[in-house]
Amino acid sequence: MLGVNERDHPTLIVVPAWNEERNVGHTVSEILAARPEYDVVVIDDGSTDSTAAVARSAGAAVIQLPFNLGVGGAMRTGFTYALRHGYTRAIQVDADGQHNPADIDSVLEGLERADISIGARFAEVGDYDVKGPRRWAMIVLARVMSRVAGTKLTDATSGFRAAGPSAIAQYVRYYPAEYFGDTLDSLVAACHAGLTVTQVPVAMRPRMHGTSTQGTFGALVYLLRAVFALGLAVVRPHRAIGAVARTEEPA
Repeated sequence: MLGVNERDHPTLIVVPAWNEERNVGHTVSEILAARPEYDVVVIDDGSTDSTAAVARSAGAAVIQLPFNLGVGGAMRTGFTYALRHGYTRAIQVDADGQHNPADIDSVLEGLERADISIGARFAEVGDYDVKGPRRWAMIVLARVMSRVAGTKLTDATSGFRAAGPSAIAQYVRYYPAEYFGDTLDSLVAACHAGLTVTQVPVAMRPRMHGTSTQGTFGALVYLLRAVFALGLAVVRPHRAIGAVARTEEPA
């Protein structure tokens, strides 16, 4: 099903998935029902279950990684595919069902005014709620990222984000696989490379199956790791990595 046609803005929806056989089929079906004109690729991140087969049966193209690289590695694979095949817009939609495909167009519309558009929680839409250390971390991270990006952001760790052509090229050059690198470090690097960021309010949903949260101790670890990751991202010299993102033609 994948292939670029003559649309003005060929769009690729990238779905990173690791052992999501219970969720990915429904997610792909929802995406195709909402926007059948968009192309969908599932990046099977070294799954040991039937994620790849379920995704194909639902109508997505699938790229299977030989082992688990994490969300950052999976997304860099997706952006590389987008660049090589001439897509001018790419958007991440998680396989677990938290990102509502009905909001895809709203997030993509943010690319009309910026290179990167984030589907943001905590922006007066929906009832998504996080408490305790995890919530404190998100507030601190959003404030720091707002200063880095030069615009108000309420959700620096949202994975529901879209990239225009300059951001796709930047992400192919630098999209870290380490913890929080896919959201924080990649965004800092993009800003240091001169790319612009905006956010669009969206309502997140709970996972369809499985669990993704920890208890109090896990939330505290989340806080410490998030702040540490952002600190490293801010002080790391990114400018030389991404400064050419706007000047080179896609490979």
